[in-house]
Amino acid sequence: MDENKPHVVVLGGGFAGLSAAKELAKANVSVTLVDRQNHHLFQPLLYQVASGGLSATEIAQPLRYILSSQTNVRVIMDEVAGIDRGNRCVSLRKTGSLQYDYLVVGLGLKTSYFGNDAWEAHAPGLKSLDEATEIRRRILMAFEQAELTQGSEDSNTEIEFVVVGGGPTGVELSGSIAELSRKVLRDEFRRFNATTAKIRLIEAAPRLLPVFDEKHSEYTLRELEKMGVQVHLNSPVTEITDNSVTFGDTQIKTNLIFWAAGLQAGKAPRTLEGVTRDRAGRILVEKDLTIPNDDRVYIVGDLVSLVDCKEQRVPGVAPAAMQTGKHAAQQIRNSIQGKPRKAFKYFDKGNMATIGRTRAIAEFKGIKVSGFFAWIMWLVVHLLFLVGMRNRISVVHNWFWAYFTWCMGARIITQKPYSGTLVK
Repeated sequence: MDENKPHVVVLGGGFAGLSAAKELAKANVSVTLVDRQNHHLFQPLLYQVASGGLSATEIAQPLRYILSSQTNVRVIMDEVAGIDRGNRCVSLRKTGSLQYDYLVVGLGLKTSYFGNDAWEAHAPGLKSLDEATEIRRRILMAFEQAELTQGSEDSNTEIEFVVVGGGPTGVELSGSIAELSRKVLRDEFRRFNATTAKIRLIEAAPRLLPVFDEKHSEYTLRELEKMGVQVHLNSPVTEITDNSVTFGDTQIKTNLIFWAAGLQAGKAPRTLEGVTRDRAGRILVEKDLTIPNDDRVYIVGDLVSLVDCKEQRVPGVAPAAMQTGKHAAQQIRNSIQGKPRKAFKYFDKGNMATIGRTRAIAEFKGIKVSGFFAWIMWLVVHLLFLVGMRNRISVVHNWFWAYFTWCMGARIITQKPYSGTLVK
């Protein structure tokens, strides 16, 4: 690191942080990127890892590899413990502290259980590769145990999956589990009929995908029900135990519960003092993405709470994260060169969600598309955003193979076997 150059510390190697680091490639600065993982993760496809459609290496790339040609960047694999604005210092768990001239905070959000943190042990979220592989293990182990117990004294073996949260992640996960049981595993077991597995999707709001047009919410509901998913609307979850989930007057006996219902800021961003936060812990920023009264600290990605200069609310999606990361880097460069900083303008690239094979919805600038064409659009857009040509080629190959054969090859159980019972 060149000590004679301004030091930019970037916290987080997600879409926002990585975009910021790459945008500073030709700037006269030294950059340190800190992330507790050694890889950049393409979170929109995590549900496919969870359901066995893709392997973990196909949606992740080592950060050092991505930035290897950028000589003004170094990568530190460590966890952020705190941020001290007064001393322009970031504390790390293992490697001490880092002094910064400019700080870009892109630490993202974590799963929120709305104050019921004890539920996490029974209902894993879907924000990391570890969580995705844990969900995959529980799904596959349920079918394996059902095969073993079918025909024994417990001849009425049942599998019941419950997904909590009717946003894009919940819809995509429940749809992929339905396809896994109804299509992929249909002919693979000899004693247990995999197509009898029950899938429930529970949503507290009156409709699915509330950020989408109401007609698309209705379309999503119809298509999920056609796929065999039982959807419960207006049904906030009130209790989760190690073998049940309760919503309203209904209690479902199962421990195959997966959480996709909420997000909140983690502990490290909350150590940033002198800022205003919303209920989820997102930080309210100035129009140029700096925090109030400090033009050295930029907030990017999902942590941003901002209505931009065009009066658009900046959403927590990948395109917005990349745009905020790039903008923050540009303003740092402007500051160093003595140029004025500019307000952030969000370019809305629309919303997309997939329900299952040939089923998807897409909205852009008043254009609303559903069905096969929307699904093709979803495939193309996700491939474009995926980091690394090797990953793109591998994902395309797997998608085409699965489309024509219903064969999903990433169904390997590698973690420690679950000690509990995953079937009723």
